[in-house]
Amino acid sequence: MEEKICSFFGHRDVDITDRLCAKTTAEITKAVERGCRTFYFGGYGAFDDLCLQIVTKIKNENSELKIRRIYCASQERYLRKSVRYFNREDYDEIVYLTPSFEGWYKSIYFRNCAMIDQSDLVIFYAESKEGSGAYKAYKYAKRKREKGITIINLWEN
Repeated sequence: MEEKICSFFGHRDVDITDRLCAKTTAEITKAVERGCRTFYFGGYGAFDDLCLQIVTKIKNENSELKIRRIYCASQERYLRKSVRYFNREDYDEIVYLTPSFEGWYKSIYFRNCAMIDQSDLVIFYAESKEGSGAYKAYKYAKRKREKGITIINLWEN
């Protein structure tokens, strides 16, 4: 089975309910069953934190699967310096997928696009809010669906 990549995107502020935990755990478990072994994270917000916790638990309980948790830096300089919103020890690797762009928000958008471009599966928790980065990533992923990317939006499920 070919190793696949799964990425996560969600709103920064999310009410983490038992129902959301159960739905997210079920989808990540299905992702692993479908061959996802590399998981990309932007590392910012409650939904990312939830997904990281679930992937870490599965990784720790199934070491034979060789699951990798990859933090995708939005700017190259983050490979060399400490960033307040993520802990390097939580990830197996830190990568930089896109060229540098001026402006913090713009670089995050292009990083998100690069994560989606490399993914086989993308799990979202994105409400339809035009100003939301998670929703912008969701709209981008929907345009890429013809390339075979599977998209799940737990907000809608």
